Amino acid sequence: MLKADIDGFIKLVEEADYVEAHEVMEDDWRDLKKEGRKKEAKYLQALINGATSLALFYIKKRPEPGERVWQVYLKNKYLFDELELFEKEKYHYVQTLLEERYEQKK
Repeated sequence: MLKADIDGFIKLVEEADYVEAHEVMEDDWRDLKKEGRKKEAKYLQALINGATSLALFYIKKRPEPGERVWQVYLKNKYLFDELELFEKEKYHYVQTLLEERYEQKK
């Protein structure tokens, strides 16, 4: 079962601190990769990519790379439905939040 620092990630996304949100999940993502938990690592990577994309749009003012990274988020977010996640509702909430923030950029 995937247990990551989802509370820290949510708080940072809510505060629009997308760069730090990316960082807070990085260690969990690396650990999952080392353990060979590919689907879980790929899903965390999707969340990290969502935050990175928003950082590129809002903070770095680099929309083209932001769009490319967002496409990677979209490609891998489907794993949400396939994984057993501790406090799954929090992951659903943060996906919704990332997508709302993405839509606001338009």
